[in-house]
Amino acid sequence: MTPKRRLSRFLPKWLRSDAVIIPVVRLSGTIATGGGAFRQTLSLASTAATLEKAFSIDAPAIAISINSPGGSPVQSRLLFKRIRDLAEEKNRKVLVFVEDVAASGGYMIAVAGDEIYVDPSSIVGSIGVISSSFGFTELIDKIGVERRVYTAGKNKSVLDPFKPAKEEDIERIKALQTDIHDVFIDLVKSRRGAKLKDDPELFTGQFWTGKRGLELGLVDGIGDMRGVLKDRFGSKTRLKLVAPPRGLFGRKFNLFGTRGLSDVADISSSAASGLIQAVEERSLWGRFGL
Repeated sequence: MTPKRRLSRFLPKWLRSDAVIIPVVRLSGTIATGGGAFRQTLSLASTAATLEKAFSIDAPAIAISINSPGGSPVQSRLLFKRIRDLAEEKNRKVLVFVEDVAASGGYMIAVAGDEIYVDPSSIVGSIGVISSSFGFTELIDKIGVERRVYTAGKNKSVLDPFKPAKEEDIERIKALQTDIHDVFIDLVKSRRGAKLKDDPELFTGQFWTGKRGLELGLVDGIGDMRGVLKDRFGSKTRLKLVAPPRGLFGRKFNLFGTRGLSDVADISSSAASGLIQAVEERSLWGRFGL
C-alpha cells in the first residue's frame, strides 16, 4: 500500500482520494421571505450561502433534495435562477431529488435540475398561481366595530378584508395572476422542452404522483438519491451534505440572558406573527395531503 493510500484511510470518507464526492443541498419548507427564530422558510437569502458552498466543491454533479409545497413566486424564481447561474458558472450538472412534494414554487425550483428524480408517491406539478385571504365583513358588523380607512389614490384599498369584495378588484388580481402564471409556464417549457407531454391539464394547477409525473414528462426518473448517484458515478460515491450556517438554536442557547425588555417583546411579537404564518404554511402542505 502506498503512503498516499495509507493516509487516505484516516480521512473522512468524502475526502478519500478514491471516492467520488457529490455535494448534497436540502431545500425543505415553504418558500417565502423572512423566517426567523421561530420559523424557517426557503428564500434566496436563507439558501444562497449553502448553494455557493456546495457549488465550490470539486465534483461532477450537485444533488439537490427538494421538499416544498410552494410559496412566493418571486423567491421561487430567484432560487431557480441562482442554481442555474451557479451550474453554468461552475460547469456542474444538477440532479434534483423530490421527497414528499415539489409543487407550485417547489416544482419551479426543481426544474433548475438537469434531471429530476422522484419517489413513485411524491407529489409534483401544481403549475399555477393562487392567492388567498379572509373576509370579515359580517364579523365586524356583529361586534360593532366601525372600519375607518383613508387613502390618496382610488386603488390603495384593494381587497380590504373588512369590506365586500369588488368585482374590479378581483379582476385586477386575476390579471396579475395570469402574468405570473405565464412566467411560470414559459420557465417550465424552457427547461423541460420536448420532454413534456401534450396534456391539456399540464398547466392548469393540477398535481400528480411522481409515477404520473414521469409519464407527463415533468420528471426524468424514479429513484432515491443514494441509489441513483451510485448507479451514475460508481459504488465508491460519497454524499456530502452541505449544511446551512447555524441559526439561533444552533448557537449557544441564551434567549434572555443578554437581552433587554424590548428584545423580549420583539420575541413575543415574532411568536404571535409566526403562529399566524404557521397556519398559512400548514394549509399549503395540507393541499397535498401532508
